[in-house]
Amino acid sequence: MTRSAASGSSPEATSLWQQCLDFIKDNVSSQVYRTWFEQVRALAWNGTMLTVEVPSQFFYEWIEQHYSPLLQKTIQKVIGPSAKLQYQVVVEEGTSSPEERTIRLPGARGASHQGTLPFADKPAAETLPGGRNPNYLSYFNPRYTFDNFIRGENNQLATSAGMAVADNPGTTRYNPLVIYGPTGLGKTHLVQAIGNRVLQKNRNARVLYTNSEKFTMEYINAIQTNKVNDFTNFYRTVDVLIVDDIQFLGGKEKTQDMFFHTFNALHQAGKQLILTSDKQPKDLADVDERLISRFQWGLTTDIGVPDFETRMAILQQKSMEEGMDMPGDVLEYVARHVSSSVRELEGCLISLLAKVTLDHRDLTLDLAKEVVRGITNAPSSRQLTIDDIKQEVSSYYNLDITLLSAKTRKHEVVLARQMCMYLAKLLTRMSLKSIGMHFGGRDHTTVLHSCQTILNYIDTDKKVRQDVEFLRKTLQR
Repeated sequence: MTRSAASGSSPEATSLWQQCLDFIKDNVSSQVYRTWFEQVRALAWNGTMLTVEVPSQFFYEWIEQHYSPLLQKTIQKVIGPSAKLQYQVVVEEGTSSPEERTIRLPGARGASHQGTLPFADKPAAETLPGGRNPNYLSYFNPRYTFDNFIRGENNQLATSAGMAVADNPGTTRYNPLVIYGPTGLGKTHLVQAIGNRVLQKNRNARVLYTNSEKFTMEYINAIQTNKVNDFTNFYRTVDVLIVDDIQFLGGKEKTQDMFFHTFNALHQAGKQLILTSDKQPKDLADVDERLISRFQWGLTTDIGVPDFETRMAILQQKSMEEGMDMPGDVLEYVARHVSSSVRELEGCLISLLAKVTLDHRDLTLDLAKEVVRGITNAPSSRQLTIDDIKQEVSSYYNLDITLLSAKTRKHEVVLARQMCMYLAKLLTRMSLKSIGMHFGGRDHTTVLHSCQTILNYIDTDKKVRQDVEFLRKTLQR
């Protein structure tokens, strides 16, 4: 990477970023720090916004996808709660002026909204692309469009229905539109493409993307802060409501009741509902029959595993987006040997790109075989039980396993119990209610709180993060 062409750094920005790096260094592995953070250079500080330079669009996307929560916490902890991060991304190495050589992109996308109520803090107009409704935050990824969604036999009906809904939300017979299928096949891309298309046609449309766990957390927060009426009113003003992963509503009786009334209000008002799940509505566990009945009112369609030709098209599309020229033999090899999901294909492509960009390897068939071997030989998660997890965690922390279900509030026991609940949610398909029952009959809100606590520790506590990683790998062997 050429640094000589970069604009000069402000001393104040350099000092602030170095403090941030010191904090980051304590919270990531040395390899991660050297690969993803040592190459980031501070440029400017204007009192509220810290601008840093990264060497490529790929670099920016990777950091934002994997480390935005850590960066958000770091910036706010080191500089202040109102501080923001902005990236200057190098796109043309050879040009002389920074304006031609770089583009500016926002940092920590969505991180500042995690755990907050969507109606609590309305964003300023300039934070929304395209001049959309300044009092409405939609949570859409602008990269998810129909233009870059590859159609194949595995998703033909879902895509056609999605486009029909996007062009005429609330007026087709596809209401609700329920799209189901295993993880990693493109459900989220498709439903966000619908949302983006609706907003493209009508910038003032109230289109909201969320998932069932975020809906649950917002509802719990609304109860705790006495803002249930605000929560209810907010969701009932939506024109198009997109809810990902509705299977996680299972076992959450009060949340299901709230969602039932929200669904009814929107449907009766002619608003569009779009839902995704990992299975058909009739197969959802611990979900109220009256909700399942409503999920089946419109169109239910699946997305299946893509065939070879579709996988080839996906790889070609993704490689072009990343500016990567993949030889035909590499494309064919990857498409033939990575066949279980689109996400796995993308992961393989990112691994290839990282090795070419960061390790300066040639993009050859041998490199493709090496990367594919690493993916296809990776151990898959076996079917675990709660007892497996409790046994492993209690042994790791040297605790009596019966304490995990006891009422004690000793810190070491509480942490171990929270760790068990987090791993159970991560590695099993059990509902929150079922998980709680295995720990002394605790309710689903306790399990949610425990999971959020461990997620917070992962971002801020190096020891707990190492514990999580060790236990996860041990349980998946």
